[in-house]
Amino acid sequence: MDRVSIHSVAQMREQARRYLPRMIFDFVDGGAEREITLRANLDDFEAVRFRPRTLVDVGNVDLSAQVLGERIDRPLMIAPMGLCGVVRPQGELALARAAARAGMPFVLSTAASYSIEEVAEAAPGNLWFQLYLFRDPGLRGAFIERAREAGYRALVVTVDLARGGKREKDLRNGFTVPVRWRPHNAVDFATHPRWALRMLPHRGMTLGNLKGFGAGGDDVMALSTFMNTQIDPSVGWSDLESLRAQWDLPLLVKGVLSPEDASRAVELGADGIIVSNHGGRQLDGAPSTISALPAIADAVGGRADLILDGGIRRGADVVKALALGARACMIGKAALYGLAAAGEAGVDQVIDLLSREIDVAMALSGRARTEDLDRQAVRAPGEWFEAA
Repeated sequence: MDRVSIHSVAQMREQARRYLPRMIFDFVDGGAEREITLRANLDDFEAVRFRPRTLVDVGNVDLSAQVLGERIDRPLMIAPMGLCGVVRPQGELALARAAARAGMPFVLSTAASYSIEEVAEAAPGNLWFQLYLFRDPGLRGAFIERAREAGYRALVVTVDLARGGKREKDLRNGFTVPVRWRPHNAVDFATHPRWALRMLPHRGMTLGNLKGFGAGGDDVMALSTFMNTQIDPSVGWSDLESLRAQWDLPLLVKGVLSPEDASRAVELGADGIIVSNHGGRQLDGAPSTISALPAIADAVGGRADLILDGGIRRGADVVKALALGARACMIGKAALYGLAAAGEAGVDQVIDLLSREIDVAMALSGRARTEDLDRQAVRAPGEWFEAA
């Protein structure tokens, strides 16, 4: 497998930018409209500063974390992302294998290039499945049953997709599913021959979980059309109650940014809340996830596990999120940068890099265990929370 010499996720991002055609890189890297929220996800971490303690024994820093009653080796997991197969042919299979080696969860998207069953067979580990609230209750039930049969340990329901966000980079680039060779992108593809040659045999890449549902066949265009018709903007809290009744393992709600919604989801039986703005790809102008986290932590009050999704580029970001109430953090774009730049080995590198940075930040903060991280470990702008 490939490896690249990098010392930061930012360097891995640059390697990915060089490897991928602009159309594909912008699909991975971009956000909605003016990308206000995308930038805030990154920038707002800088406003959170550490309050380090000294003369603390940090000879052995324990990166493990308790999430949903299970110990994971590091406070990280790979976020659900659709169509990872357009980055490298192995897509979600490579991501899931890397997560399993690192002893952390991998969350498979409904819109993945590979199916629930294919990922479970190729990368048995701590697998979670992400589900959209589709119009057809029978379709929801079928996904739940497939995930249960394949041994997935948690169900993640995404609630922030009432409409698809306006991603202007994709519109400008003419990004389509499937990716097609057309005059406007021919030069772009031709000047990225390593990607093009790898992808050429995989032009038929499909949405693995939706095979058999497309009225026009199993090509990705037909399945994308079917999926779009199933996105239901009229869903409500009763739909979450229904899912809770159908799924007897841990249930998490992803896409929450308000304390009120977090509290109600927990009251209805959610075991976890994923504080997420869809990576800045939906509502532009929504708050960053790190700024939304403290108030949600106050509202939930330990009744459910909190996971932060969005903007993680440094191990220090993870440590700040844990101090503000998260049990773990999802990585999405960072993992895809590694996948693009160096395949499965690149995902390993990103996980290893972030883990080493978490270790350093915890040690220099005077915290030897993830459980030692609380609001006393950081300072943040006063409008985010009352300092303890």
